[in-house]
Amino acid sequence: MNALIPVEVIEKKIILIRSEKMMLDADLAVLYGVETKLLVRAVKRNIDRFPVDFMIQLDKEEYENLRCQLGTSSRWGGRRYLPYAFTEQGVAMLSSVLNSERAIKVNIEIMRSFVRLRQMLSTNAELARKLAALEKKYDIQFKAVFDAIRQLMAPPAHKRRQIGFHEEKAKK
Repeated sequence: MNALIPVEVIEKKIILIRSEKMMLDADLAVLYGVETKLLVRAVKRNIDRFPVDFMIQLDKEEYENLRCQLGTSSRWGGRRYLPYAFTEQGVAMLSSVLNSERAIKVNIEIMRSFVRLRQMLSTNAELARKLAALEKKYDIQFKAVFDAIRQLMAPPAHKRRQIGFHEEKAKK
């Protein structure tokens, strides 16, 4: 089966906002092949279909934080409003608002991506539970092995590099 859009591309567009997995209106517009303003206009015409658990509008602070995280610039002539973010249910509702063949196909791929992410998270949680049970069962000689496995399971810590010139502090 040949996907219209690779799952990896879609998964990179799913971000965590307010402790919820969501997708931004601009990213969805690109995937659906429409302009962001047309997507938002269609949503506003059908606003009753998008309650707060389906769609939110980011506040200014969230938008600024997101811009910093994603590395997008604030170029002149950019967005005139704060972006909307859609939950999985909101994305599902978009296919009924954007009534096109591409919207339906893209929507199917997005739903599969959300399901795959959920499965990966539950698998990791189940693995952690099994590891804890094994650790209780075996004695201290295997502690190093369990610690090493835990380190491998942990998400990588991203250290931010400082940009620009910085004086080195004199060693005392």
